[in-house]
Amino acid sequence: MPSLALFEPEIPPNTGNVARLCAATDTPLHLIEPLGFSIDDKHLKRAGLDYWPHVRLHVWPGWDEFAAGIGVSCPGARIVPTSARQGKAVHEFVFQPDDVLLLGPETRGLPKEVHDAHPQCVRIPICGHVRSLNLSTAAGIVLYAALAGTGELDRWATSSSNTP
Repeated sequence: MPSLALFEPEIPPNTGNVARLCAATDTPLHLIEPLGFSIDDKHLKRAGLDYWPHVRLHVWPGWDEFAAGIGVSCPGARIVPTSARQGKAVHEFVFQPDDVLLLGPETRGLPKEVHDAHPQCVRIPICGHVRSLNLSTAAGIVLYAALAGTGELDRWATSSSNTP
């Protein structure tokens, strides 16, 4: 199953919304420090509502620890960076079951070094007059595309309880 990773997220409500998305899809969520807020932030907790106990949360002290840890815990997983301007369109991208979908900080995106090290990049096509989508909106679009592309949604659709 794909997982989501937020590189140095800055805005607590966005991260809280992504956490709720991860709870709803039983998707692991990786937060890569430094964070722009405290993990105990009331806005973060409010956006995630009472779903936090259902989030498979992993907090990493930095990029190097995250990259090394993913390689150990999920051998063969691809880190798939997202971008507003480069990479293959999300509807054309071929997702793999163990992909780690990586989204950058709200104000600056992912560093060039991350893109250079992980060439399998995905983007969400948007009209030219909008610079980018909200982080939690983008996370939802990319995650559901990955879940559909790897067959996870088919499994849920046939379940009578509609749960993962």
